[in-house]
Parts: sequence; C-alpha cells; structure tokens
Amino acid sequence: METGRASKTALGVAIRRAAHQIMEVPRILDDPIAVRLVGSGFPRQMERAMHPVGRDFRAFMAVRSRYVEDQLALAVSRGVTQYVVLGAGLDTFAWRNPFDGLRVFEVDFPATQEWKRTMLAAAGLGIPDNLTFVPLDFEHHTLAEALAEAGLNRALPAFFGWLGVIPYLTHKAFRTTLDTIAQLPSGSGVGFDYALPQETLGPEGRIAFDRLADRVAAAGEPFQLFFTPDELETELREAGFNRVEQLDYGQINELYFKDRADGLKLSAVRLAMLATAWIA
Repeated sequence: METGRASKTALGVAIRRAAHQIMEVPRILDDPIAVRLVGSGFPRQMERAMHPVGRDFRAFMAVRSRYVEDQLALAVSRGVTQYVVLGAGLDTFAWRNPFDGLRVFEVDFPATQEWKRTMLAAAGLGIPDNLTFVPLDFEHHTLAEALAEAGLNRALPAFFGWLGVIPYLTHKAFRTTLDTIAQLPSGSGVGFDYALPQETLGPEGRIAFDRLADRVAAAGEPFQLFFTPDELETELREAGFNRVEQLDYGQINELYFKDRADGLKLSAVRLAMLATAWIA
C-alpha cells in the first residue's frame, strides 16, 4: 500500500472476521470486538461478507488469526512477554488479550493507525494499557529502530504476528523483516500466512486467485510476492530460523474444522499456507 493512505484491505478483513461472529457456531475465532469495531457503518460490505459465496474467505480470515494466536499462546507458555503485530490494520487481539503481563505492539503505517483510532473512538473502545502503537514510515525508520523507540526489549524474546501482509511486499522488504526478527533472542518466533504462486494452483484456484488479485489491485494494494513451501522454508532457514511449521488447507481443516456440524471448512482452492518459524 502507499505511505500516507489507510489500508482498504484491512477493512475487508475486519468485516469478514465480524461476519464470522454472526454466521458460524461454534466460532473458530471468538472476536466480539470486530463486530463492535465495524459496527453498523458498513451494511453493504457486511451483507457481502455474510453471503454463502464468501464463506470460504471468511473462514480463512478467522482461522489464520486463530492459528497465530494459538502459536502466541505457546510462546507465552515458554516465557515470551512481548507480542508484535506487523501490519496490524484493524486487528483486535490487544482488546481480547488474556495474558497478564503480555505487552502488545501494533506496527503499521501512520495513516492506517490514525484511521483505526478514529474507528475505535466511534465504537467507544479505549486503548488498552498494554498496547503500544508503533507508526512506521519506512522512508525514515527501519522496523528495528521503530520497535526500539516504542520500547520493545531486544534482550528478551518476542513473538510476531504477520497476517495478510507478505503477498504485498517486495522480496527485499520481506527478507529485511525476517532478518530483524531473527536477531532477537532464542524463543522468539513469527506466525504468518503467505500466498502460493498461481502456476502451482489447480483450475479453480487460478480462477479464485485472479478474482482476488483483481480486487486488491483495484484497491491499490496489488499482490507481488509468492512462495512455494520449499522456497519459503529456504528463506526462513537462510534468515536464521531453525524450527519451521507449515500447514496447508488439508492440515488446517484437520486441526480446526474437523467434525463440525455445519460443514465449515476451507475449500480445495488452496490459495495460501500458514507457517510459524522459531529461533530455538
């Protein structure tokens, strides 16, 4: 996205998380804050997000957040007390944070964070004491500099959530971010999603890919970075991560959607993967 302009795709993600709260029981991700944040201000978008055709997409929006928050819980159980949300958009974890002593840092473009503050105020939502906004203008600061100025303790491990961001990055920005995280102490990690190359998809996947790519490009935030699982593994190992987990749609369905009465699960379209990498 362009510096100085709030993210349009961030709103779409939040609307789909809110729609999941209304449409599916039991919920994959319990996020009542998303409903409050979106409120009644986007009826047309909410109607689209709640349509059966959008079921697969909102299921993925919910499950990727659930997965990263599960990985965060694992990190906290090992002593991590710092959580960084990269490209936070309208993420709501800080308002649902169940962990005493866990500091949350939300990193995003200044314009997106100002927009979020406006939406929070309209929803009557204050700023949690354990949350620090980290406005980052890449023209003037690196991620490491911005986090240091915000108070992240680089002598302690941290966990990073990095959702809905990687496909929009250049390869250089991707590797720079990985390198920054990998310089933190043992116990640090990052959970994220990434997009698969179009040529690796089946016929249905290519159609879905083209439609989604057209939508985000029209919003001014085009896709540009893709990996195969093997390529992603190599990137992570070269950056210094020594424990890696990757989940495809089948594994995600087995972990989070098994035996649901409503049949909710990710389709065979398989556009993306989930992954976590750790510094052991």
